[in-house]
Amino acid sequence: MDTEMLTTFRTVRPMSDEEFFEFCQINDTLEFERDSHGNIILMSPTGTFTGNFHPHVLAALYNWNAESGLGEVFDSAAGFTLPNSAVRAPDMSWVEKERWARVASDKKKDRFVAICPDFVVEVRSDSDGLKYLISKMKEYIDNGTRLGWLIDRLDKKVRIFRSDGSVETVEINAVLSGEDVLPGFTLNLSKWVS
Repeated sequence: MDTEMLTTFRTVRPMSDEEFFEFCQINDTLEFERDSHGNIILMSPTGTFTGNFHPHVLAALYNWNAESGLGEVFDSAAGFTLPNSAVRAPDMSWVEKERWARVASDKKKDRFVAICPDFVVEVRSDSDGLKYLISKMKEYIDNGTRLGWLIDRLDKKVRIFRSDGSVETVEINAVLSGEDVLPGFTLNLSKWVS
């Protein structure tokens, strides 16, 4: 499905970072993102198959990071304030250790920290429009992400976004490489996709 089915709320004026954080806390049973124009986007839950797929990818990333000790891994509940003021919550993300240590005090780390992850993963589910996800991946790259994977189980492709602006499309059963961003990390999705 490539229709854009986003529920977007527009406010009279854009919420400040603090107001948006409080809005999310008050509505903690829902998940939101904020685009660079201040619009609030309601994120729909994934289907069961996608919800079962996420932990496999997240576990592989977490296990690699536990061994390498090179950074911090985040799930889809973690929001990041990008340089363009959007607040995004990638399905999975990773921030290099030294960058994470520099961002803020411990208290501020429990907010939507102003940092763009070095690595992001978005997994397309039935409710996601492909054009929207591609645009989101480009936004991550434009704001400092060095490597991103858009895993499209519907089209059985993975789009690899790199910091130089290039996008490579491979079959979903290809072995993905963390390249120089996640040295030594590989992911073979063929175990979890049919």
